[in-house]
Amino acid sequence: MRRTHGRVVDVDSLDDLDSRLASGAMSLSGWHLRGLDLSDHGAALRSRDVAGALFLGCTLHPEDDESVRARGAIVFPAIPDVPVDTYRATLYTPAELFDDDLYPRSLDARVYAWSQRGSSRETALAQALHDHSIDLALEEWTRGRRLVGVMGGHAAARADSTYSAGARLGWMLSQTCTVATGGGPGAMEAVNLGGYLSTQPEEALAEALALLSAVPGFVPSIADWARAAFAVRARFPGGADSLGIPTWHYGHEPPNPFANAVAKYFRNAQREAVLLEVCRGGIAFLPGSGGTIQEIFQDACENYYADESSTAPMVLVGREYWTERYPAWPLLRALAKGRPMEAHVHLVDTVDEAAALMGGT
Repeated sequence: MRRTHGRVVDVDSLDDLDSRLASGAMSLSGWHLRGLDLSDHGAALRSRDVAGALFLGCTLHPEDDESVRARGAIVFPAIPDVPVDTYRATLYTPAELFDDDLYPRSLDARVYAWSQRGSSRETALAQALHDHSIDLALEEWTRGRRLVGVMGGHAAARADSTYSAGARLGWMLSQTCTVATGGGPGAMEAVNLGGYLSTQPEEALAEALALLSAVPGFVPSIADWARAAFAVRARFPGGADSLGIPTWHYGHEPPNPFANAVAKYFRNAQREAVLLEVCRGGIAFLPGSGGTIQEIFQDACENYYADESSTAPMVLVGREYWTERYPAWPLLRALAKGRPMEAHVHLVDTVDEAAALMGGT
């Protein structure tokens, strides 16, 4: 039986429900019953106090539905023809999202296709409920972890030096904390790869990079790209946890298979805000373009108005890149001048320097 924080009790299977009822539970206050077929549990429900219980996407006989509502329970019905569990209690796993060897038939692709069919009240409601459930699951997953974020571009090929540097940064940071990324390909995948292999000797990174380089990117075949990643996972099973926070808003970019926990959202704005919020140990910014630059200044805005106690480090990696190609650093430095954040913004040349500043080895 699983219990979450406070008085909330998540009940996600009939076996769990039956076990709790058999142990003598007479009040369901604070219980969240998710996606259960309760057609045969009418008598049990009528004999218990259900005030304060939530029935999320459960199947109830009409008279039982009316009964539990009348006695103080809240019932959220299932929304038909939705490919996601709108009331899920956990984050996704890579195996769950890539549940078919042919990517167009995978859960990840099916959900994106469904999200593009056009908006309706039912679609909007399902997506909002799903993203709220992901919020709650992410809050549970991050509790007790020190998360450090790494942002970077999606275009880095697996054979690029930027990719190998990201993998090394993820490996170093994961010796002392949990890394979080935007969950996509490129630099994000590299960092999650480093996190996944952080319990292995550093030499394992070189072997993994060699295996992955045969399929440098997700174009032209997402299936081949994902298959290469799962081959690395099979070669090094039981890797460490890291977090990916991707979005179906960018459905043409698949989530990378190296983040053991995937908080995938529909709304990109919500996803961006959450990604910055959970990285309380600070954020390193690898080379990237529009999306990474947006994240730099979104994070800068949070730090600009923060007091000293809540300012998180910002580390831009690549002196020439961030002063010449995309000169974000001069503006960031000017913005920080005289503010509590000034001592917490850094420009470095190497991922080793970034890891040292952020508490990695």
